[in-house]
Amino acid sequence: MSAAVPSPTSLRHFSVVTETYPPEVNGVAVTVARLISGLRARGHTVSVVRPSRPERDRARGLGVTAVRGLRLPGCHEWQLGFPAGRLLHGCWTRRRPRAIYVATEGPLGYSAVRTAGRLGIPAVSGFHTNFDGYAKHYGAAALAGPLFSYLRHFHNRTHRTLVPTAELRDRLQALGFQNLRVLHRGVDTELFDPARRSTALREAWGMSPDDLVILHVGRIAPEKNVPLAIDAYRGMQRSSSALRLVIVGDGPLRPALERANPDVIFTGVLGGERLAEHYASADVFLFPSETETFGNVTVEAMASGLAVVAYDYAAARLHIRPGVSGVLVPYGDSRAFVTEAGMFVRRPLALSRMRRRARESMIPLGWGSVVERFEWILSGDECARGDEAIVGDGRAAS
Repeated sequence: MSAAVPSPTSLRHFSVVTETYPPEVNGVAVTVARLISGLRARGHTVSVVRPSRPERDRARGLGVTAVRGLRLPGCHEWQLGFPAGRLLHGCWTRRRPRAIYVATEGPLGYSAVRTAGRLGIPAVSGFHTNFDGYAKHYGAAALAGPLFSYLRHFHNRTHRTLVPTAELRDRLQALGFQNLRVLHRGVDTELFDPARRSTALREAWGMSPDDLVILHVGRIAPEKNVPLAIDAYRGMQRSSSALRLVIVGDGPLRPALERANPDVIFTGVLGGERLAEHYASADVFLFPSETETFGNVTVEAMASGLAVVAYDYAAARLHIRPGVSGVLVPYGDSRAFVTEAGMFVRRPLALSRMRRRARESMIPLGWGSVVERFEWILSGDECARGDEAIVGDGRAAS
């Protein structure tokens, strides 16, 4: 259903609390921004509460309330928002929202859930990031258990917790999470389109039309397993020299990886049409992360006409048909990841077919139906529809 179709509910005011928001570039920020713009396109008003970023903050006056925050060590694009219960109480008393959506679980989010409870406002939360899974990558494995317990406590205080896949819903439910609902992710198939392929960009990379460009997009940090993407690229080079790896993103591991791999192109963070052009100008997408709740870059790459190599979970399991629209690797099997990536060098015809089918499988997955379901959940009307009623299994659409 497109945003032009009249809303099934009366126009309402919602409030979104998040510790990451554009112009920051990450999967959570992109998803939250899409949901907000979708609600606004359907006629609702949406206020946003997030930590201030004075050096990049251009959103004031557009329904954004900025609060104090603290940048996370080693992750400067993310901030923990300070508790803001008094501010939120005042804002929501002056203009009471129908419901609030809390996208992140930091101190700001926790204070939002408590304040909403005191005011009797329904609070819906989103499980966007496996923060407990990140702990082992930052020398804090001992904190993984307590952190997971906190996340469960946080989300169980809300009326609903939204997760991107039925797989994650079932796992969290077995671990004591309550009131879970599936809200699948969409993909902008107009922005991420093979038609944006750029001969000039490929030439700037030193590549001819028949050469193979390998792409990775994401934060260059321990939890994203970027060195395995480089290992897979090295394995592919043993079969062909007509290859180039391009890595889009930034993070704490970038300086060391860039020094150790002078033949790899590191672009830094890209967004919008520039990012879409990089996707479309590549051929194969390597995504070895083991910590995703979904992995937006998987569907962005597929929509751009890339064959994806990824572990068999999250977005990859939901949307890739093995051997048809991409390659699924047993979770955590790094040796198999390298081996499967090398297959594309030896089977160019299979690569061409996979790229075409990957694009075709993404065409039905626009954001309109996702926003509609989000609207129903926030409005308290989702009981009229089952978890999979609006957005089905991506494989079925392939």
